[in-house]
Amino acid sequence: MKTATQLAIFLANQPGALARVCAALAEAGINIHALATSDTVDHSVVRMVVSEPRKAIFLLEERGMLVVESEVLLLTGANQPGALAEIGQRLARAKINIDYLYCASSPDAPAGLLVLRVGNLRKARQVLRGLSAVQ
Repeated sequence: MKTATQLAIFLANQPGALARVCAALAEAGINIHALATSDTVDHSVVRMVVSEPRKAIFLLEERGMLVVESEVLLLTGANQPGALAEIGQRLARAKINIDYLYCASSPDAPAGLLVLRVGNLRKARQVLRGLSAVQ
């Protein structure tokens, strides 16, 4: 479990917008570790964790994009029934709100990556330390 800087990028909701971001990062040698999007009528919010957040912020802002950074937890979690429930229950008992999360794993992978934005990052790290669902 570690803390990472997540970037939230606000893009026009139109074809090619995400492709341009990904291409710019690729050209700069910046790897995308996690990505999630949500949309509204006129724009999309792209949340991502990248290998070099400072460099990515500079690069994207230089291209006129609005980028907001925040701290998130990165957990490698067991890919099994109940793993996410165990994490959620432990945080709930500690009265730590999950603002949002995103995760993915291949169906046959033993573990997946979970990105968590929580109300109290430091306390969440303490509460989740040693949890069997978190590797």
